[in-house]
Amino acid sequence: MSQRPNTPSPALDPLLPAEIAAACERVGVRKTQMDALSLFVLAILAGAFISLGAMFFTIVLAGTGLGWGPTQLLGGVAFSLGLVLVIIAGAELFTGNTLAVMAWASRKVSTTGVLRSWAIVYVGNFAGALLTVLLVYASDQWQFNGAQVGGLAIDIGARKTALGFGEAVALGILANALVALAVWLSLSARSLPGKVLAIVFPISAFVAGGFEHSVANMYFIPMALFVKAEDAALAASTRDISDLDWGSFFVANLIPVTIGNVIGGAVLVGAVYWFVYLRPQVRPPQPPLDGN
Repeated sequence: MSQRPNTPSPALDPLLPAEIAAACERVGVRKTQMDALSLFVLAILAGAFISLGAMFFTIVLAGTGLGWGPTQLLGGVAFSLGLVLVIIAGAELFTGNTLAVMAWASRKVSTTGVLRSWAIVYVGNFAGALLTVLLVYASDQWQFNGAQVGGLAIDIGARKTALGFGEAVALGILANALVALAVWLSLSARSLPGKVLAIVFPISAFVAGGFEHSVANMYFIPMALFVKAEDAALAASTRDISDLDWGSFFVANLIPVTIGNVIGGAVLVGAVYWFVYLRPQVRPPQPPLDGN
């Protein structure tokens, strides 16, 4: 049987940007219409998956002597595990779900529907992250490499809780612009290797740049708060921990970083691409549902 010449394999034929926009809109509709229990369970998984990426990041960076730049890059590649698991295994991540604004802008979902979805997913992500913190802490993993892992966990949390409010918002915007772009690129890929490759570079860039991701911080900072009670880990830490407490976690980090993440994902990526590809003035007319 003859085949059409020069017909690319679907796996090697990624979606074009306008097609990605349409796919992202469809995904946004589906996510906002999912039943609350399924959405919550998938959100717990996403919180756990991102936490596993954060755990991997901490292990890889503890005690490394490669120099700051290469170390940050290596840590970024390790952290990419989290979003790879979310996209490939299937889970609901708050920062990626900010792209549902595209379906909202097209009036295919309501404001209430989007906010309901975001709220369920955010709480589920937090639950999944905290459960992972408890498991990792109970495993005494912080003692690895002469408690260097625990010391680094404290240093990470101390740095994050010492941020100024405006600084945290800006770092959150930058982080989720890249995370949303990673999700956007993964929608274009039709093969598993293509999706992984689409994820790794944007995520590595956001981690290497020291940007702030709300769901990752739901693991990083609580882990630091648990581990700082351990004398060996505290001795391995190199930072001032005076700002490392639960109040600073919420006020100085989680709230402003979440605000920044919403701006980065919903506005800088979702709203911009909706304006370019999906607004009524540029979108091709849709055929009637009955085919007439």
